Amino acid sequence: MTDNNTETQKAEKSWVKPVSEYSPLIIFFAAYQFYDLYTATAALIAATAVALVLSLAINRRGPMMPVITAAIVGVFGGLTLVFNDDTFIKMKPTIVQLIFAAILLGGLVFNKPLLKRVMGTAWPMDDTGWRILTRNFGWFFLVMAVVNEMVWRTQTESFWVNFKVFGIMALTLLFSLSQVPVLNRHRLERVEE
Repeated sequence: MTDNNTETQKAEKSWVKPVSEYSPLIIFFAAYQFYDLYTATAALIAATAVALVLSLAINRRGPMMPVITAAIVGVFGGLTLVFNDDTFIKMKPTIVQLIFAAILLGGLVFNKPLLKRVMGTAWPMDDTGWRILTRNFGWFFLVMAVVNEMVWRTQTESFWVNFKVFGIMALTLLFSLSQVPVLNRHRLERVEE
């Protein structure tokens, strides 16, 4: 009976993660479409703060990556608004991607495939699989940091906004799908209790 209650509670809270991750991005995009980049930046800061508070209130804990992202949004978004300079908000994805890459690749230096801690219960794999997946995502985040820099420095503001909202998400999804063979090759069979 307790297992069913736990599963029911997890299912009831399963909406929190996608809402808290994607709502700020949708609000940023909508605000940009109706106003400008500065209004969109202010909306992003507010929406990210609300999403983080919602996640903390419902889940009773602060997941590391959203907390880091919220802090960076606050700092770089705040700098954008204070100095009236969009360079800061355009560099934010680069900084986030570099931090994720440093965390993942740095963990491997110490023989700690950190993705296992984050996703180990969802994807049971052997340690070799976790090292490969962590390495691959670390390099992916490095490449995405470079791509963001190239896009915002060479393209129009509108193109960069669309890339930030749709391009990064699409590339991340495609890359994640490309990792399915690693997941399958190193998968561990779950033991039923």
